[in-house]
Order: sequence, then C-alpha cells, then structure tokens
Amino acid sequence: MGLHVAISVQGLTRRFGAREALLDVTFEVCQGEVFGFLGPNGAGKTTTIRILTGQLKASAGNVSVLGLDPALRGRQLRRRVGLSSEDAGHYERLSVASNLAFFARLHGVGPGRCEELLRSFELWERRREVVSRLSRGMRQRLALARALIGDPELLFLDEPTAGLDPRAARDVRERVQSLSASGKTVFLTTHSMEEAQELCTRVAILDRGHLLVCDHPDALRQGGTLEEVFLRLTGRRLHETVEEPASSRI
Repeated sequence: MGLHVAISVQGLTRRFGAREALLDVTFEVCQGEVFGFLGPNGAGKTTTIRILTGQLKASAGNVSVLGLDPALRGRQLRRRVGLSSEDAGHYERLSVASNLAFFARLHGVGPGRCEELLRSFELWERRREVVSRLSRGMRQRLALARALIGDPELLFLDEPTAGLDPRAARDVRERVQSLSASGKTVFLTTHSMEEAQELCTRVAILDRGHLLVCDHPDALRQGGTLEEVFLRLTGRRLHETVEEPASSRI
C-alpha cells in the first residue's frame, strides 16, 4: 500500500431532498492501491464517484482528491483523473478512432497517444468502425482507453465489468491489474465478489449510504466470503438492489 493519501473522505453525507444517499462516510485511499467500493446497486457507489470527481457537491463532510477539493477545483482535478462508467456515453455514429480523438483534443493530447491506446486495447484494426456496431466488450475497451487518454494519476472505474461475458470481464480485470502494476491508483466500484477478491488491496462495503466495513479482502474472508460478510452485516444478500434517487444519476 502506498504511503501517501490519494483520496481522503471524512464524514461525507449527500442528501437528495429528505433522502440521505450517503451518511457520514469516512475512508482513505492510498496512492498506488486498487480500492474496492463494494455494494448492491443503489447503495451509493456512483453518487460517491460523482462527488469525488466534482460532478456533485457533498451536503456535509470533507473530501480531498489528490490534494484538491473536488467541489471547488473540479476542472483542475479532472485533468489528473480518468473515469470509466457503466454508461460511458460514446458517440454512437462516430468511429472508434474519432471518439478517442475527440477526447484527446479535450486533454490536449496528440494523435500518437490515440494510436498507442488503440493498439494497447486491441482496437487498432477496428478504429474505422462506428461505435454502434461494437460488442459490449469492445465498447468497454474503448471506455477504458478514453479514461486513460490523459495519462491520469487516479482512475475511477464504475462497474467496469457489468454486463460483460466472462472472457470480456477477464480482459478488463487483467487490464486493471496492469494499471495497478504501473503505479496507477484505482478506485473500483463493483458488486462482484470475484472482482473484489482478485483485484483489490482493500475493500469498503457500502449499504444504503452507510459504510459498513473497510479492510483487506483476506481479513474479511476470515469471517466467510464477502457475500457472507455482507449477509451477516445487513441481513440481506449483496445483489439485492436498493433504488437510488433519480437525481443522483443525473
């Protein structure tokens, strides 16, 4: 685990009307680790990422990402982080290469970086193909390439393997491991037991906006599988969905 803190969250609370989507959440992420944010759909994982990347403001608490307050210096922060979400928002009618080139221009990155990423993610031969024709696995590769276009220090991956077939999911996990080995800090949200246990140096379990536990996967497994830990802590299974307020997904 790294010695320096990449993300510091103290007493984070986010309300949507009368609903508390996050309540008094506290944790730290060290530089160079893969930090797993685990919980069922609707637990508050995506809301947390939106706050950490400056897309939403916290209702209460203190947040620091790479030494910056996302609410005050979000534009500066986004130059240093990458984000890949389940709904990546590709431009469907544009080619793979054009999609990546568009975001390269936003980051002030030249065409050489695009070619490097297209080749690295095995998309070079598909670069002229329109995105609407890509498989879900290929789309996820493009989303990861886009998240890396600016060579970020910190990468947020929001459910990166959701809906993928086993082979495509394995490919994404291998790439996360490669990113970690290269020194990147990765904040990974997931509801996959296998993913958390395989990739993460530490795992935080979130339920209905409450942080239940944060520890190394091996320490949590001493009390059973992570699925069993969640069941013991909450009385519910991990894959039960809790609806987030619609405003948290805007």
